[in-house]
Amino acid sequence: MTAGDPLLAVHGGAGRLPRRALSRKNRAAYEEGLASALKAGWRTLRRGGSALKAVTEAVAVLEDHQLFNAGRGAALCADGTAELSASLMNGKSREVGAMVGLRRARNPIRAAGTLIGHAHGLLFGEEADRYAAQHGIEQVPQDYFRTEHRWAQWQKRRGTGKITLDHDEENAHGTVGAVARDRRGNLAAATSTGGLVNQLPGRVGDTPVVGAGTWADNGVCAVSATGKGDAFARVAFARRVADLIELGGLSAQEAAESALEEVKNVGGEGGCILIDRNGMCVLPFNSAHMLRGWIGRDGRPHVAIGPDQDVELPAS
Repeated sequence: MTAGDPLLAVHGGAGRLPRRALSRKNRAAYEEGLASALKAGWRTLRRGGSALKAVTEAVAVLEDHQLFNAGRGAALCADGTAELSASLMNGKSREVGAMVGLRRARNPIRAAGTLIGHAHGLLFGEEADRYAAQHGIEQVPQDYFRTEHRWAQWQKRRGTGKITLDHDEENAHGTVGAVARDRRGNLAAATSTGGLVNQLPGRVGDTPVVGAGTWADNGVCAVSATGKGDAFARVAFARRVADLIELGGLSAQEAAESALEEVKNVGGEGGCILIDRNGMCVLPFNSAHMLRGWIGRDGRPHVAIGPDQDVELPAS
């Protein structure tokens, strides 16, 4: 990938997917969901649109998909409700928008986008929902997030005090995200999550914390993280990656792997997607699986789940 070419990458969660999720049918559903997100963001980039809009469109597709832990497919808290968080960062201006504890916004990433350019970069709870509604973000009832799978998952865990990570009751981690570079060389990053199954209401992970789950700076890189969010927050992961590139002189791959090792050292695992200022794209992870994909000059979505997999799907 040469400098100046638009580029987009997405992730849909990291961890250890159970065997049933890796069946041919279920793998295809994950791959098609990732490809749809890539195509949505790519339509913006190929028309000369901004990286900020591209990551928003890509993440919104994943939020609308029941298989991913964000928006429609969000995990449920201990009280059976969904609390949604998202953040968005413009690498050109370093403006940010983040929302925490949304309960009614259909697309949290679009809600976060309403704060780009505002004096405030982060809103939470009822006031965040109210602000999003006032700015045209579609609102839905809580039942919208109570999918059959999520409700059954919550019923199994309710009252146990056991917190589960991501798409299933085994060992996978939540969050979706996107990073992009547009034709003008501008970078952007977006991340969205439904949190943890059976988490305490009010819990905040790394996703809406700029510098932990999300970071973008035209002079360095754009990063979106996924995994055990509390651990990623403890090492200020996304900004740590950027610092290792800018101040430490590491390559994108080296910086991401080094920061993931720090996450491991505090009991976490997961991965990230990263595009640096030169158009280098890396998608490293230290968990068993990471749902991920990228699209570039040829307009063909490439998606993967396991460590050695790369599937090329038809162009949009």
